[in-house]
Amino acid sequence: MGAYIDDRLASLEAYVPGEQPRDREYIKLNANESPFPPSPGVLRAVSAAAGGLNMYPDAACRELKAAIAARYGVQSANVMVEDGSDNILNLCFMGFCAHGVAYPAVSYGFYSVFSALYGLDALEIPMGPGLTVEPERWLNLGRAVVIANPNAQTGIALPVPDIERIVAANPDRLVVVDEAYVDFEAESALPLVSRYKNLLVVRTYSKSRSLAGARLGFAIGDEGLIADLERLKYSVNPYSVNSLSLAAGAAALSEDGYYMEKCAIIAEEREKLHAGLKEMGFKCTPSMANFVLAEPPEGAEAERLFLALRARGILVRYFGGGALSRCLRITIGSPEQNAALLAALPGAIEEVGRR
Repeated sequence: MGAYIDDRLASLEAYVPGEQPRDREYIKLNANESPFPPSPGVLRAVSAAAGGLNMYPDAACRELKAAIAARYGVQSANVMVEDGSDNILNLCFMGFCAHGVAYPAVSYGFYSVFSALYGLDALEIPMGPGLTVEPERWLNLGRAVVIANPNAQTGIALPVPDIERIVAANPDRLVVVDEAYVDFEAESALPLVSRYKNLLVVRTYSKSRSLAGARLGFAIGDEGLIADLERLKYSVNPYSVNSLSLAAGAAALSEDGYYMEKCAIIAEEREKLHAGLKEMGFKCTPSMANFVLAEPPEGAEAERLFLALRARGILVRYFGGGALSRCLRITIGSPEQNAALLAALPGAIEEVGRR
């Protein structure tokens, strides 16, 4: 730690992203990226937009907002675009959580980082049986609420009626539903936006639309809520979304069929991987995301299995201590990548068991 950082931030524990090593070729199943490339139209749109990089991007993101609004049946005034959904979440914690914030004890790691960054009164609500979110714990909290649905670590999805109970029971505070993984056969809370002014639904292009490297996200909510978020954005970085990402985002929506087909393949592969892991003795949560959370069979410690797979050129995610200390989070890859993982696991498990 350097000598000049503010005392209040000296002990800040930063978010730890999934590793992106360059020392060899890996099968990357550790960061919940898509195994499929962007659609051809996106690549053409990015190439065409590159010629205009001498100019600032459209700070208002008008073309992309209009495309998102048309895709989801809302008005452009109901849409905000940012350089990744993380930045939208950042603005929410920055500007809407002065009375405190609540989020699940097991969820996206950035929630606790943002809370610490802004010195917020954070309530980490305990998980229910099987690492579930129990709606009864979330009623009448008197503070902002942030829920990833499906959950960012377990993949478990709350039914929309349960989400509505939470939104309705906290009418004076913002409720953020982080739907980074919703396109993999989960149900969206978007239909509730027209009925609840305190609801913000946040989405990302990183998972279901193969654009993790473009850093692009959007939010849909009440017009007044969006206006407040935009005021914060313009106070920090009005040109946060670059021209190439804006072009990619609009083109991806014009080829939405390509991406929904890939999402269906990933969902199918998820069930195959779940079945294969279960046959080997793993215990998995009922994920509706593009990953599975798996507890290895008895005798195969999660950290050692993580290292054994890494030595075989396969990266999965191990989180260390806490509620997930006995688990690995495994991104759904291509059919070939998933087959390679299942083929490598018996040898890795045997090696770990011999130690």
